[in-house]
Amino acid sequence: MFYFAIDILGTIAFAISGVLVAMEKKLDLFGVYIIAFVTAVGGGTLRDVLIGNVPVTWIKEPIYMFTIAATVVFAILFVNKLKYLRKSLFLFDTIGIGFYTLIGIEKGISADLEPIMCIALGTITACFGGVIRDILCNEIPVIFRKEVYATVCILGGGIYFLLLLTPIKTDYVFVFAIISIIALRILAVKYNIRLPNIYKSN
Repeated sequence: MFYFAIDILGTIAFAISGVLVAMEKKLDLFGVYIIAFVTAVGGGTLRDVLIGNVPVTWIKEPIYMFTIAATVVFAILFVNKLKYLRKSLFLFDTIGIGFYTLIGIEKGISADLEPIMCIALGTITACFGGVIRDILCNEIPVIFRKEVYATVCILGGGIYFLLLLTPIKTDYVFVFAIISIIALRILAVKYNIRLPNIYKSN
């Protein structure tokens, strides 16, 4: 129940980020829903296919589709309350990658994968919904730009497995790793910490 609640919270956070991007692009209602949907389930779908968990989670459990639909309606109704769309998008996107990284890691653990593969699955789960969203909205995906994104997922996954070696209760480790990912990305953006750009101007 605990992991399911985290999964739903991640779905809501990513669906809202999808709505914000779609509305900035002035898409119609159907377009907004599709962008929210692929943002919320795109990474998890790829993860499930990679580990052979088919039918994928959102097909087996319709609550994800209903959650996304309700979130889209909520976000549209209250979009004017979100005064600074870019800041709101960043916030919900960051919350989403925190939740989804750990959900992906848990799926990897359930599939008896090695820690490094679990971290890879967590990063895929967290990042690839946003990749699909940005491609459909004609944007260069955040993960491919200088801004720290996938890196914090990898770091958060490493923190999770390191803390599992301690006597700390697993649920607390899970929550701490999520908070770590969110905090690391906020700090990276606030202090403009970025990966080096290999492009050299003439």
